[in-house]
Amino acid sequence: MTGNNLNIERRLGDWMRGRLPHWGAEFVMFVFKQAWASVFGALLLVAIIVSSMVWRDHWVVTRYDALFVFALGMQVVLLVARLESFREAKVILLFHVVGTVMEVFKLQMGSWDYPEYGMFEIGGVPLFSGFMYASVGSYMARVIRIFDMKFAPYPPFWMSVVLAVAIYGNFFWHHFWADIRVVLFAATLVLFIRTRVWFHIGARAYWMPLPLAAFMTAFFLWLAENVGTLTGTWIYAGQSQFEMVRLGKLGSWYLLLYISFLLVTLVYRGALSRVALKL
Repeated sequence: MTGNNLNIERRLGDWMRGRLPHWGAEFVMFVFKQAWASVFGALLLVAIIVSSMVWRDHWVVTRYDALFVFALGMQVVLLVARLESFREAKVILLFHVVGTVMEVFKLQMGSWDYPEYGMFEIGGVPLFSGFMYASVGSYMARVIRIFDMKFAPYPPFWMSVVLAVAIYGNFFWHHFWADIRVVLFAATLVLFIRTRVWFHIGARAYWMPLPLAAFMTAFFLWLAENVGTLTGTWIYAGQSQFEMVRLGKLGSWYLLLYISFLLVTLVYRGALSRVALKL
């Protein structure tokens, strides 16, 4: 975190601790820092909700194009304000590419549909959709930095690469061959059940198992998916606009997060430790 952000966090933490019990102050600071880390995705969700309420079909600019311009503008602001580094932006761009490739394929396979249209699209996929994946990358990069996270004991890096490649491949080949996601779920536990996510709130360190952190994050992404479908921004096959996204998609997000984690650790390799840490 930058010096200004650290000063703000310190003052806010002192203010909270002066008015709340220790556990209450720590919880509020945890929520505050999580919200700050997810600012890109949160603003994109707000834009999706607001645009679905106010947009009209006869307007010159389509809603999808407006969302693309808005997301691109947010990314520029984060860079100019130095809330993201250019090194992180390169990885987030990779998120955009990886997500868009999968979106184009899934759209052709009929997994979901974008009922509106826009000028900025590839293969029928509006380009703003890539920023939804980029928002996950932005969150993960920012949350690691904001909480000064460490991951230990971390398995050999090459194993996480093999797992991420297998997960990404399964999103494609399960349409033509067996779906091995059950095996992949088991592999995430075998590799990471001992790995703890260490994070700091103020001067104190806390930890949780990495698979639990991935599941909790996947749950919130699943909730965000429901915002997208309820606003009619995209619709899954066999789903009506006002149906909840089926829980199976939560598992998909859980697996996708391991790909996201690998991409982010290309920047934050220093956050990985083969040696277990202690309080």
